[in-house]
Amino acid sequence: MPFHVLTAEFVHESNTFTKGETGLQAFRDGTLDYGQTAVDRFGDVNSELAGFLDAAREGGWRVTHTVTAHANPGARVSREAFDHIAGVICDAAKANRDTLDGILLGLHGSMVPTFCEDGEGELLARLRAIVGPDLPIAVTLDLHAMATPAMIEKAQIFVSYKTYPHVDMRLTGLHAGRLLHPAMHGAVRPATLRAHRPMLDEANAGRTDVPDTRALYDRARAHEAEPGILAVSVNAGFSEADIEEMGPTVLVTYDAAADGAADRARAIAESLADTIWNQRDRVANRFLTPEAAAAIALDFDAAAGPLVIADYADNPGAGAYGDATALLKALLDAGATGGAFAPMIDPEAAAELHRHKLGDTVTLEVGGKNDPTLGGGPLQLIGTVMHLSDGTYTGDGPILGGITHSYGPTAVFRTGGIDVLVVTIPDQMLDLQQVRTFGIEPARLRFLVVKSMQHFRAAFEPVSAGVIVCDSGALATPQAHLRPYRRVRRPVWPLERDGF
Repeated sequence: MPFHVLTAEFVHESNTFTKGETGLQAFRDGTLDYGQTAVDRFGDVNSELAGFLDAAREGGWRVTHTVTAHANPGARVSREAFDHIAGVICDAAKANRDTLDGILLGLHGSMVPTFCEDGEGELLARLRAIVGPDLPIAVTLDLHAMATPAMIEKAQIFVSYKTYPHVDMRLTGLHAGRLLHPAMHGAVRPATLRAHRPMLDEANAGRTDVPDTRALYDRARAHEAEPGILAVSVNAGFSEADIEEMGPTVLVTYDAAADGAADRARAIAESLADTIWNQRDRVANRFLTPEAAAAIALDFDAAAGPLVIADYADNPGAGAYGDATALLKALLDAGATGGAFAPMIDPEAAAELHRHKLGDTVTLEVGGKNDPTLGGGPLQLIGTVMHLSDGTYTGDGPILGGITHSYGPTAVFRTGGIDVLVVTIPDQMLDLQQVRTFGIEPARLRFLVVKSMQHFRAAFEPVSAGVIVCDSGALATPQAHLRPYRRVRRPVWPLERDGF
């Protein structure tokens, strides 16, 4: 009889400094698909679910998929949203517990609900109360997970991404599934241990295009070939989530039935964690002010492609509001033309532009409406409506290839020689189709601003002639001391630089 495996994806990266809550509508705006609908949409793209299904085909399992839920990073997840989505998963576990052989979960590892600090630990605790202590549970995590002791206590198998930009989601799901299979057979007895260091996050937030950081993941892969070592996960952490257990971790999943595996797992975990600590001041990015970035854009030679400017601090993918104006203002003040700015997340401005028609000249208040102290207040601009759309696009790059999302009502507003992509629903720049769909072609630009920290590199760096990174002073600024941390254990690097 084939193994019966329950699967689910419940993903959110919670910025505890962002105002408001991430409710059910935010998941509907992102992804909230149930059962076969989710399988049809994500079963053959670069997703953990696709990897789970690859493992199911290899192992001949029967799969019950419950839900795929993703919301853009942002404020803490509301109790309503958490209880609804966790309830779908737990109700399915109750309904099938007499036949289940294992559970596979695609989680993030940095979900913070409004009522606790550890959404993944809470979900796993609820599942354990239903299925008992022994049923094998395998979990995939984002590379930016804050893996807590409670999570490690409630599941046996953990596998995290090993790339940033994240391009290995399907492979990670397959890896987890391939470890679950022998666990269900009883051929291995998986367990996971955790090493942690007192830092907000790894020096380069897990960037695998930086040699010092990439070497951590190369070592992790090499260790996975050792006898008794099943998975080695290096989690960079997420510095925008202020919780007691925040910080980088190393998780090693090993076969507890193999002689010496536990001791070897501990040695591997502590050695990698020590390296993270010893490299804590080796930051690769050079963060430019908006004025310095604008000066470079002004005279950039785009013969070989545009200059890509990453608005690092206003990254919606880290829970920032995506409406900071400091960089756009600097570009306009400098007289930089022939560029584009994507996206400006401003539902009010998008709605106003949709009250006009193509070619209209419009006076518009743009951006800076969530918190003008973070990256600049609203700009009063005059420009032309160049494009109007419902915001739907289908990715074709290494992260979003084949996946359809929507920005909601979307417009391109040309002002001062810059095309501003004004959108309604938050998202960061991951894929060229997020601009090309709306008539913005990078090859025709002198410069392109993307609101993203690192993921943009997978699709945009190959078509650029240069990349620079700007700290616009928005919510995800690399200047962590500007955020009011209250929950993290102190001392912690880099808020404190001694006392360790």
